[in-house]
Amino acid sequence: MAEELPDWMPRAFSEPRLNRYPRATGGDATAATRLYWWNAEASAALYGPLHCLEVTLRNALHDRIGQRYGEDRWDAFPLNGNGRRLVARARHKCEERGLRSVPADSVVAELSFGFWASLLSRGHDRCLWVPILPRAFPHHSGRRGVLCDSLWSLVLLRNRVMHHEPVHHRDPAADRAKIYRLLGYMSPELVKEIQALDRFPSVLARRNGPDSRF
Repeated sequence: MAEELPDWMPRAFSEPRLNRYPRATGGDATAATRLYWWNAEASAALYGPLHCLEVTLRNALHDRIGQRYGEDRWDAFPLNGNGRRLVARARHKCEERGLRSVPADSVVAELSFGFWASLLSRGHDRCLWVPILPRAFPHHSGRRGVLCDSLWSLVLLRNRVMHHEPVHHRDPAADRAKIYRLLGYMSPELVKEIQALDRFPSVLARRNGPDSRF
């Protein structure tokens, strides 16, 4: 399918990456090209809200953990084997940058979105969720499992955005709404600030509008 696209596109982006776009547009090369660029634009528009969600989540969880376990939080709070390996790797990265005494905040910045989302998993229900973490979501009154599932869905979206993968096959409007819903559980004030700058609605309108050809 990719050979139907402009010659330079398969050379620049590779056929395996591009083949998904003609398949999504019924073999229409012009529509596939437009969809590729729309996907890049949609990913760029989602990046800002995802950035705010990831940073706000990790700070909210880290604050609660710090309040409970203090300066020795990374050694004191309960983690499974994989969690401890991730923390050790984060510390090692900090040490490679020349930090002799690694501050807790430096470790926070090295841990992935997936690590923080995993703290809401069933395995941490009794040791973290019940005694500590609900206070990170002061405007949430639902079940932990629903919250965790929503976060993991957005971890997958974030990874697709950051690795330049297709997001057009998802429901981007629902993804955006989920980002704001989760942010609202932590900081309604931040939601208002981001929405004022969010250009995703105009990007989505170009795909769903009456003149759209992809």
